[in-house]
Amino acid sequence: MRVKGILAAVMAAAVTAAPGMADVMEEGAAVVADFLAGEDAGLWARMTPEMQAALGGPERLADLRGALRDSHGAESEILSEQVAAQGGYEVYSRVSRWEGDPAPLGVTVAFDGASRIAGFLIRPQPVAAQSRFLDYRTKADLRLPVEGAWHVFWGGRDIADNYHAVDPGQRFAMDLLVLRNGASHAGDPARNESYHCWDRPILAPAAGRVAAAADGLPDQSPGEMNPQAPLGNHVILDLGNGEYAFLAHLRQGSVAVAGGQEVAAGDLLGRCGNSGNSSEPHLHVHLQTSPDLGEGDGLPAQFRDYLADGAPVDRGEPLRGQEIAPRPPGP
Repeated sequence: MRVKGILAAVMAAAVTAAPGMADVMEEGAAVVADFLAGEDAGLWARMTPEMQAALGGPERLADLRGALRDSHGAESEILSEQVAAQGGYEVYSRVSRWEGDPAPLGVTVAFDGASRIAGFLIRPQPVAAQSRFLDYRTKADLRLPVEGAWHVFWGGRDIADNYHAVDPGQRFAMDLLVLRNGASHAGDPARNESYHCWDRPILAPAAGRVAAAADGLPDQSPGEMNPQAPLGNHVILDLGNGEYAFLAHLRQGSVAVAGGQEVAAGDLLGRCGNSGNSSEPHLHVHLQTSPDLGEGDGLPAQFRDYLADGAPVDRGEPLRGQEIAPRPPGP
């Protein structure tokens, strides 16, 4: 449910344009090479103040490198490399094998618009949770729970596209936000009101009964999260046939339904917020077999009649990186 995942702790606000993708590939590989070679002074000088504050000092780079070598040995093979724009940053990532560990590691470097290092992360590659529902077809007649165009920040079945996939209950979840000019906000990044999806209406994706509704939790400041209340303000809908829809991180005071209430597809449930375990305003959506978070199995959510990057989709599962919107009624 975190939009930026672990990188959120060391990423600052998005700023203007970042280097071209070819430059990002070259720069990212150079940063990793410098880290492995012990070029700590140069790396430290390139880091954003927020990144420096998160690390605490250039000596931490040597500590991290030593721990990496003790646990995993030396990098032996690069399996894949890619670059992508994420939330206003240009992000280089690669997956590598290491001599002392059979499991590959993922290395991620994020650059801000001034080519400064705004995020650096090395971690084991997660594995998608096993599921007996890979061939499942959603029984509820689902529509997108939003109006207008939204960006799929996390969505899909693979770990690379959807970090939720490690969790059995959120195996097919997605996170939605709104991008303009490649950024999720304009103005002060510390204010929720700066984010383009803030306070947008969140709608019932299908007819059902409200299994649970929670309001009253404060909206976090962007970058601060509340893991004790992962869903934040939320609505859980019983769609029938053992399908339960979770819509999370709603704005405090906006939840418009109560437990036991019957709703129709498209009814207002609340408004997009930043409550709970959320790094910035966005909407989290997933289906599962139980109304209790952490119990049951995740279910694929196949939505009907929407646009994905402008192309009509009769029935499908939104994927990371797509811009999606309800399809206007035809003639």
